Amino acid sequence: MRVISQDTYGGPEVLKETERERPVPGIGQVLVRVRAAGLNPTDWKNRNRRTTVTRPLPLVLGWDVSGVVEQVGFGVTLHKPGDEVFGMLPYPDGVGAFAEYVLVPARALVRKPENLDHVQAGALPLAALTAWQALVDVAHVGEGQRVLIHAAAGGVGHLAVQIAKARGAYVIGTASEGKHAFVRGLGADEMVDYRAVDFAETVRDVDVVLDPIGGDYGPRSLRTLRSGGTYVTLVFSDVELVAEAERRGVRAAAMVVEHDQQGMRAIAELAATGRLHAEIAGTFPLADAAKAHEQGETGRTAGKIVLTV
Repeated sequence: MRVISQDTYGGPEVLKETERERPVPGIGQVLVRVRAAGLNPTDWKNRNRRTTVTRPLPLVLGWDVSGVVEQVGFGVTLHKPGDEVFGMLPYPDGVGAFAEYVLVPARALVRKPENLDHVQAGALPLAALTAWQALVDVAHVGEGQRVLIHAAAGGVGHLAVQIAKARGAYVIGTASEGKHAFVRGLGADEMVDYRAVDFAETVRDVDVVLDPIGGDYGPRSLRTLRSGGTYVTLVFSDVELVAEAERRGVRAAAMVVEHDQQGMRAIAELAATGRLHAEIAGTFPLADAAKAHEQGETGRTAGKIVLTV
């Protein structure tokens, strides 16, 4: 099978198309014939080793997958050959979707809704699960709550806006002015141009903040929360930030996405009913993975980039 592999860490140029033996599913595993695999910032961070985890080389990246079940291992009852499925490989160690075939734990996958093509489905899992787990599992967002979502036009952000709206929340997003119309089109009620305005001076009394950026966004975000509110960060939060949150009577939580069949079923239902969709910033054939990484690393895309197989 064809794979996109790297023998060293570095820029996009280290990604090369090569061949590996097609794997055989073990107990509880499914072999998926990949049709689409979404890119996420963690892919290029792992490619050039800007993470706390050092992965053995050669390395095949990719956590998002949508495709067709080719073969199932012993004990698998949820899926059968021919099923169209999508999901996230276990993060951070279950990497390998940038290939023609990939092994996935059976319970990391759910059936792909018929109204989604593989590109749409391949764009959703990691980013949508991150947004779902942050907003629903950690922050318990519900009807009438005020939710502030940073980087609201990004991969996680634009899905978080839709999930929060589906939960009945009032959504405030931060993004550059040129992306405001896009995010409002997803349902955001209010937008803040972070380049022109300090959100910490204008946004008040929110119940939940979702922060995929970190840095000084953390302490500034705490100032926007009402007493009892929740700040969820997708990057490391230091002890001082947690202590400051406690002083302000709010909760600070850092989370890492996990593969989660219950969450994937909720995402599939939202997508099937038209309440959640991924904005596709671009598609690239598998062989052009390096070009896809180059586009993603600009940080100027709205939505998701997807490799097609």
